[in-house]
Amino acid sequence: MTPLDFRDGAAPTPEPEEPARFRAAVEAMGTASVHPRIELAPIRPPQRLAPYSYALGAEVTRPDTNVVPVDSDGDAFGRLILLHDPAGQEAWHGVFRLVAYIQADIDSALAADPLLPEVAWSWLVDALDSRTPFTALGGTVTSTSSVRYGDIAGPPRAHQLELRASWTVGDTALRPHVEAFCEVLAYAAGLPPAGVTRLDVRRGESPE
Repeated sequence: MTPLDFRDGAAPTPEPEEPARFRAAVEAMGTASVHPRIELAPIRPPQRLAPYSYALGAEVTRPDTNVVPVDSDGDAFGRLILLHDPAGQEAWHGVFRLVAYIQADIDSALAADPLLPEVAWSWLVDALDSRTPFTALGGTVTSTSSVRYGDIAGPPRAHQLELRASWTVGDTALRPHVEAFCEVLAYAAGLPPAGVTRLDVRRGESPE
């Protein structure tokens, strides 16, 4: 079978046009104001979870240093995915669903706290409650520890916090949801309180 030649009258299959509500939701995500040490940029979203999807990647930047700590205090990143199904999905109880993932290195004292999962989950609940309505919130919090042996780079002991969550939103005003997500990332990364910086992330662009 040979490819269709558009000069012979064959037409390419058009891409489905994104609904106006989805485009508005994406634009709203790009107006979030977050901690100045958190960088946001669009990333490739999953393709099979909903008819329309969009995703932001978030990473905590840290001062350059050549010192390797005994307890890892460092890397933290996450992603926030917007899913939209104009027909709705029963499990969502709506047409818009946000899916969040955060992973952060934590110190040994925090990792040893038996209440860490409850505390980390409260960060998310409080961040959302203080900003915007949401429904059907669910997720998991996992704390892990690892010890490195032999010829492997990195601190000898490392501890990580991982949060996965999803919730339903009722409209396209998603700016506060992005800000809540980034607030949780800042807490997980142990960032000190600081001012915020305007990002104005656009689709296909990275913040300067």
